[in-house]
Amino acid sequence: MAVEPLNTVGHDIPRVDAYERVTGRATYTRDIKLPGMLYARLLRSDVPHAHIRSIDTSKAEALPGVRAVITHETHQLIYGSGSISGGRQYNDSVKDITKRLRHMFSNPVRFVGQPVAAVAAVNRHVAEEAIQLIEIDYEELPFVLDPEEALESEAPAIWPDGNMAHDSQNRQEPIGSQLGDIEVGFQEAEQIFEDRYTTAFVQDAQMEPRSALAHWEGDKLILHTPTQGVSNCRHDNARDLGIDDHQIQVICKYMGGGFGDKNGSYYFDLIAAMLSKETNAPVMVELSRKDDWLGTHGRWHTVQDYKVGVRNDGTVTAIQMNALSGMGPYLRRSGNIGGIDVYGCPNIDRKIYPVHTNRMVSGNFRAPQYPQGYFGIQSMMDDISYKVGIDPVEFALKNMRRPTEDEPFTTYTLDQCIEQGAEKFGWQNRWRPEPGSDSGTIKRGAGMGFMMFGSTISPSSAIIRVDSGGRYTLFVGVTDIGPGAKTTMSLIAAEALGVGLSEVDIVWGDTDRCPYSIGESGSRTTTSTGNAVMQAALDLKAQIAAKGMPVGEGVLIASATPNPSSDGRRRMCFGAHFVEVEVDTELGHIGVSKYVAFHESGRILNPLPARDQIRGAVQQGIGQALHEELLYDVRSGHPLNAGYYGARHLTHVDAPEIEVTFIETDDGLGPFGAKTVGESGIIIAPAAVANAIFNATGRRMKDLPITRDKMLGALV
Repeated sequence: MAVEPLNTVGHDIPRVDAYERVTGRATYTRDIKLPGMLYARLLRSDVPHAHIRSIDTSKAEALPGVRAVITHETHQLIYGSGSISGGRQYNDSVKDITKRLRHMFSNPVRFVGQPVAAVAAVNRHVAEEAIQLIEIDYEELPFVLDPEEALESEAPAIWPDGNMAHDSQNRQEPIGSQLGDIEVGFQEAEQIFEDRYTTAFVQDAQMEPRSALAHWEGDKLILHTPTQGVSNCRHDNARDLGIDDHQIQVICKYMGGGFGDKNGSYYFDLIAAMLSKETNAPVMVELSRKDDWLGTHGRWHTVQDYKVGVRNDGTVTAIQMNALSGMGPYLRRSGNIGGIDVYGCPNIDRKIYPVHTNRMVSGNFRAPQYPQGYFGIQSMMDDISYKVGIDPVEFALKNMRRPTEDEPFTTYTLDQCIEQGAEKFGWQNRWRPEPGSDSGTIKRGAGMGFMMFGSTISPSSAIIRVDSGGRYTLFVGVTDIGPGAKTTMSLIAAEALGVGLSEVDIVWGDTDRCPYSIGESGSRTTTSTGNAVMQAALDLKAQIAAKGMPVGEGVLIASATPNPSSDGRRRMCFGAHFVEVEVDTELGHIGVSKYVAFHESGRILNPLPARDQIRGAVQQGIGQALHEELLYDVRSGHPLNAGYYGARHLTHVDAPEIEVTFIETDDGLGPFGAKTVGESGIIIAPAAVANAIFNATGRRMKDLPITRDKMLGALV
């Protein structure tokens, strides 16, 4: 369904908090200062796997200005968000099912960077000096970094029952799905192809280093922390502290990026809370930039083996995938690898084995399972298209998943994204039918990728109040992690109420003042909390029509907690990316010279940040394709290049221009038909870049990142 113009929604609107952000008036967690506040520093393991025989904190405790030192010997709190037990987040019902639980401080330690102690002191300098005085006697244990080696029979045991992660039934079984009959699919094929692709661990690398400020008022904890979900953070911390949700107030007014890794609680929230209780004072835990790299999570690295059956006309008849995901020693997230479902193949067999290693723990990073999975399967399919003699765009259109009677979609525009994107990009002029055919040392080539990504609708809550002066106040539990959630919620309220945006105030990011919100992850804020805002606005508008505007001290209040449904239809956003690269065959340098992104994300509520969300996601995808990887020393188990410079994140010098075009639809669901935007831009960027490199050079690069040394090695 085409969209109709609206009054407020659909126009470029600056963020409602833009002035505070650009003038420095926005208050982030580290900007908060409380009377008598102490500062905390963390001591981390410098060995990848070891039992702690003893910890001597006496010298640290004797240092003038130190107020508390805590270790696993003094505090045994389970950090529930740090491990998933039996595929479920830790709770009392699964407490005794498995011993694979992560603690605030764990013994044994299982990766370099795992917290082993914390100090609270009168200032940062004393705290830093104190942690250097803590003496630890380690009994070092064998360690393993590679997921394939971790599954060998003689591998060091990270857990007593082996290094395979547990599934949702607490079994050591792979994540899997089957469709049709894979053997029949291979029998129907006229050609069969097999190959392997790998992807690296990459850090989320948010600009704001982690921190947490905790203080107690009686038996109530007030916690300031940069979280993507204040409601989830409150619940997780309450569970781990053994108190009720209402005994914690979580506040996050501003934060510097999330990218999926900040939803829920973090171990430093618990450390701040425990140090505050020990000292009877507010305590600020601040992670250094290196701490942020060593002690938080990133996208899991993968090994992906594919076997694909194809008819001579290019029809894919079978896809078999066997893959490994490197999860570190704790299973914070699933380790799944997506991408195959974008193909309409009738016979599919997928098996993904999440594996424990002695690397840093893996977790969510913008579209957690998809960029690495799409790189593997779409590189494989791109390679097949050349080998069977079909243009990759035609191959995509031939084999992409389409709606059926058994699998209806609320809208479907994947074919339009591919076709219109190819036309805008100039595919026929930029793509080389003979890869690597350019003369000279600078070779150009074009590649593409296409995707679909879930746009879920789920419960959330909102409250709107109007006073006699005609001021509307919107209460939502969102935090703004980059996309401009506060602005989007205000736009939805203004449009649904039929008032100007300037007439709507917003209260956000405080569990004591705001209702439940699902949390800013999974690209769900607009489609979930936005739905609640819309329903609350329509309720309030009906009240005003029935009763008139309030007078004097009176107010009218509306609240909504809708539970919408798509009635069994798949609600997806769609996209296709087209990229041209230039490869210097003498230096190995790869540059992106043109990038076109075509997306359908329903109605675009605010085009300005929507375009920027796609651009930012693409930049991250290019970084994953060409540069980023946390390298480890196989002899010591230590990370080698933790930090922005070492991991070679893109800067403005590297960033290409990215043309973004939206196809707008309205499926009648979501607020005004809006769908997911934030994560969709990163999903196919690595695949599109890698496919363009093949077209330019004739060399299929199968291992991310595609660094200069790898490129030069392939060109020899």
